[in-house]
Amino acid sequence: MSTNTEHVEDETDSSVLETWSEWYHVPVLGAVILFMIWVRTQAYGEFITEDGTPALAGVDSWYHWRTIQWTSENFPNTMPFDVWTGFPTGRYVGQFGTLFDQLIVTVAMIVGLGDPSPETLYTVSLLAVPVMAGLIAIPVFYIGRRLGGTLGGITSIVLLALIPGQFLSRSTVGQLDHHIGEVLFMAIAILALMAALRSAEREQPIYELLVDGDWETLRQPTIYSILAGVALSLYIWVWPSGVVLVGILAIFFTIQLCLDYVRNISPDHVAFVGAVSLGLTAIITALLIEQFSTSATSFGLLQPLSAALVAGGCLFMAWFARQWNSTDIDRRYYPAAIGALIALTFAVMWLALPDLFDNIVSNAARRAIPFGGTATDLTIQEAQPPDNFTQFVGDEFGAAFYTMLVGLALLIARPFLGRKFRAEYTLIVVWSLFLISMAATQIRFSYYLTLAVVVVNAVFVADIARLFNVDVRGSIDSLRQVETYQVIVLVMIVLLLFAPLLPPMAQGSTAWQQAEGVQPHGDAQTWESSNEWLAENTPAPGNWGGADNASELDYYGSYSPGDGDYDYPVGSYGVLSWWDYGHLITTQAERIPHSNPFQQNAESSAAFLTAESETRGELVLDAIAAGASVSNQSNEELEQIVADADETNEEIRYIMIDDGMAAGKFSAISAWSGPDYSHYITPDDLGANEQIDRDEVSERFGDLPYDDTMTSSLYFNNAVGMDHYRLVHEDADDQSAFISYAIINTNTDQVLMSDDGTPQVRINQQLNSRQTQVELSVIQQNPNLEYELIGQRQTASVKTYERVEGATLTGTVGADAVEAGDVVTATLELETNTGTTFNYTQRGTVDESGSFELTVPYATNDELGVDDGYTNSDVEALDENYTLSLVTADGNETSAYEATTAVPETAVVDGDTITTEFEEVEFDDGADGNETDSGNESDAGTGNETGEEGDSTDDESTGDGSSDNDTETTAAVSTKTAP
Repeated sequence: MSTNTEHVEDETDSSVLETWSEWYHVPVLGAVILFMIWVRTQAYGEFITEDGTPALAGVDSWYHWRTIQWTSENFPNTMPFDVWTGFPTGRYVGQFGTLFDQLIVTVAMIVGLGDPSPETLYTVSLLAVPVMAGLIAIPVFYIGRRLGGTLGGITSIVLLALIPGQFLSRSTVGQLDHHIGEVLFMAIAILALMAALRSAEREQPIYELLVDGDWETLRQPTIYSILAGVALSLYIWVWPSGVVLVGILAIFFTIQLCLDYVRNISPDHVAFVGAVSLGLTAIITALLIEQFSTSATSFGLLQPLSAALVAGGCLFMAWFARQWNSTDIDRRYYPAAIGALIALTFAVMWLALPDLFDNIVSNAARRAIPFGGTATDLTIQEAQPPDNFTQFVGDEFGAAFYTMLVGLALLIARPFLGRKFRAEYTLIVVWSLFLISMAATQIRFSYYLTLAVVVVNAVFVADIARLFNVDVRGSIDSLRQVETYQVIVLVMIVLLLFAPLLPPMAQGSTAWQQAEGVQPHGDAQTWESSNEWLAENTPAPGNWGGADNASELDYYGSYSPGDGDYDYPVGSYGVLSWWDYGHLITTQAERIPHSNPFQQNAESSAAFLTAESETRGELVLDAIAAGASVSNQSNEELEQIVADADETNEEIRYIMIDDGMAAGKFSAISAWSGPDYSHYITPDDLGANEQIDRDEVSERFGDLPYDDTMTSSLYFNNAVGMDHYRLVHEDADDQSAFISYAIINTNTDQVLMSDDGTPQVRINQQLNSRQTQVELSVIQQNPNLEYELIGQRQTASVKTYERVEGATLTGTVGADAVEAGDVVTATLELETNTGTTFNYTQRGTVDESGSFELTVPYATNDELGVDDGYTNSDVEALDENYTLSLVTADGNETSAYEATTAVPETAVVDGDTITTEFEEVEFDDGADGNETDSGNESDAGTGNETGEEGDSTDDESTGDGSSDNDTETTAAVSTKTAP
């Protein structure tokens, strides 16, 4: 009786174990998915604001929020073209307004029962990316299981859950970007292709079966190939630039078809998968075409043409193999012939379809090959290559990257070890190598490399377990017979893969610790108040000057100009800033930026911001309005462009500049327009390798080309001395401090020189930036180095300027009283919304008749507002009149003349002329009427106090050769707070 009982218990244990061995991956997979979502939503509360306004973790996320709102208003359509960015043409949005946004809105529609509230839409949007990240575990598991069994699949998803870095940072709550959608649909596409290839190897479809109509044999490969084509199309629908995967597949099919033929296997099997899947992709992506261009970032001709070329190439290679069979040429020469034909195809494409050829080569260089990128790409943070790739992958993946390399080697070695080698293995090898190359090209593509790292580690774990005969799925008896060395192997594998990602060995913080600290994007928070002011205190686009055409620019309207150049109605205008902030201007201010994070119009924005005179800045803006390119144009060429252009109302009306543009980002801005950054921070008279003594620093670097740029003249000088620009608002919440200094070699008491002979001088560095803090700390700790303070400044983080005609002040002093060339000075004291005061000063000269003319942009009253179609300026005059003065000397006699005049705001806006009358006044030799405040200084305590460049009041040298600025700057560094 007891024996029978024991027998039943053994059978029960065996049954339970068998059931568990078949299904244990399901609860594990579910647990991993839930864990990944939990990790990524820990900081959910940080993105819920009291007033209900969005708070997102990335600048691009804001534009996805726009396209999601637009899709919700126009469901099920997605936005094809946006007139609310890229002024004065608008923009096909391409990789925004895609399947990614449509999926999010569809879920919101279901949750909101067909009419989701803004709160529902925002909540779904916040959670969408973390949920997508969790769902990636499903295709990753099945890819891993195809490569390394269930154990390999489990290994893959656990790694996926623990890996930090780019994949994690782009998948947390608040990230509303398509990157994780790309990863999800790429993983699905790769899994579908693997299944299709395996099905083709089993069923062996060939041309004769098609001719005979043997659909029973062809059914399964056809279905899987169609699914693969649909999956690949969905991936491209999420990200049009995903056409890069089509290029990767082209390499794979070329290699695999050559391998099959050389090994005496019919290429028809794999060619069938390529022709059906890529052919279907060509058809589906052709239906998505929005513009007939070969751009990779929008739905155009490139996607269907590329897919069609690969599908046709598969058919051609299969046909060519059959023709080769009819010759006596050795099969081993077939790959060389294919290579020659591919080269010939590209040569013909270069001649016949140069745009398509250029786009293919450009996208390969920019996205898939770690050399050949453009200089402007290097100014985009996420598009930069890693400085040290070895350290980069170590930080991203720990030891898992290197075990992946071992896994690739083991996969390639399978046929040499007498094991079956499938076409899907070739796919994984080619795909993984390209993902490694892509991650070495742009740091952001590390989120793609994550897929390869986790799934190829399934091979590593499975092959190591096989090598040591470790069977974790065996019976209870087999588990009881596990040897000690097998346990040690398992422990070592676990430690190797997972210990570097877990405390206490994790380099930096763990995945859940990183996700816990996620915050809304700093720039979005800093710019929010300025953009809100812009929305409330400027006329709606279309209403400028009382045009009353705002209704023609519906924020949720649908526009499809065939040529991509929208004809804006009268009263429209643009806002110029650096491209980083374009999406914020669109979404937070509902105004139309000129440049945006598509890098659209980056060159023209840079040309304006780096212009070294107001004259050139005006020419650039006039040329932009004329629809002309401003890159590398001289003033004379710009003048001709403007003279030849038709009259237009598509004007840039506002300029917005922040602390980053004036400091750290200025080098990137100059990279787009030229000359390079060194031109702007190097004195014109500085010779090559010229040594500069410490006591010459302030004088030599007191007047730099940078100081003449539109960026500096506006941001630091509040448009003092300018004709057509006025400050209308500054950020009242955040202040930024700047420091300029030279690094001194104490052994020579001269400026330290770099290897290329340039002086180590830092101009207008943000005092609270990590880079500045670190460098100052390093200098202070080095006994051979000191820094010589050139100047410090502090001002509002974001400033907004209006472009106006300016009022012209004219008058005559009297030919007998003055000499030609005598200077007339106009001054007006103003106060900003922050309470900061400054003196606007403008100067002009009299001619032989004693007449003068000068233009001023600031009004003495505030009579116009939004209802009139103009700006409700936050900067107001403290005086009722401008004061105009002139001092002239005739021998030993000095005479002074003064005039006062009001300048109404209508005169500033319309460009009216105001005549003034001078009267002679008693000359005070204690004050020169021509000397006024610089305009960038403010009264003590106003928060806008700066020193004159070259002023040594904060830079007094001590007798021992060191300088007191060490203590002063250190105090500044430690007490300034971040904006």
